[in-house]
Amino acid sequence: MIEELLPDTVVSVEAFGHDDAGHLPLYPEEEAIVARAVAKRRREFTVVRSCARRAMEKLGVPPQAVLTGERGAPRWPDGLTGSMTHCDAYCAAALVRLTDLASLGIDAEPDGPLPDGVLESIALPAETARLRGLGEARPGLHWDRLLFSAKESVYKAWFPLTGKWLDFSEADIEISVDPADARRGTLRAALLVAGPTVGGRRLTHFAGQWSARNGLVTTAITVPHT
Repeated sequence: MIEELLPDTVVSVEAFGHDDAGHLPLYPEEEAIVARAVAKRRREFTVVRSCARRAMEKLGVPPQAVLTGERGAPRWPDGLTGSMTHCDAYCAAALVRLTDLASLGIDAEPDGPLPDGVLESIALPAETARLRGLGEARPGLHWDRLLFSAKESVYKAWFPLTGKWLDFSEADIEISVDPADARRGTLRAALLVAGPTVGGRRLTHFAGQWSARNGLVTTAITVPHT
């Protein structure tokens, strides 16, 4: 599911269901992070890191611990960047060499409406208006959840490039629908604050793709070097 949203240079691994989490190993440094975590958190933490290590192997990088840095962002092996996501018995990790992409962000969410009050806290007025139009044209999709997922992917791509927080109100996301497939499309996130400099160019927006399939909404943002 995530793979179809990413360029060929990105390696992704996903897992459905967490029943085998107890048989997956963690590094001692990772064990320390979840030593006091509830069972659900530990399962997701374990499975998504197993996905990340399998992605490392696909890139020819020895599997290693994935620790957390500032604001919980994953710390990747030298020369790599990536992103992880987990929700409702689904986990995925995507990795790429830094020579191929400057950054990326992925997110998966259950394909259902956001809880009451959440949309109002994350959406700009222009985004709310566009969601209303999308909902009227295609009422079968949970556009509010898609917007939330897109905001998460934007932040995950943003933070490695800046080391700074990006508020929900600081990116204006436009969602477009693929004319050939109403359950997927593209994303364009206009940055409303000064963007990072990549390849000597100040970025003003991020771009990506989305999909709604198999009970999940998935989004991906990729940041090329030029």
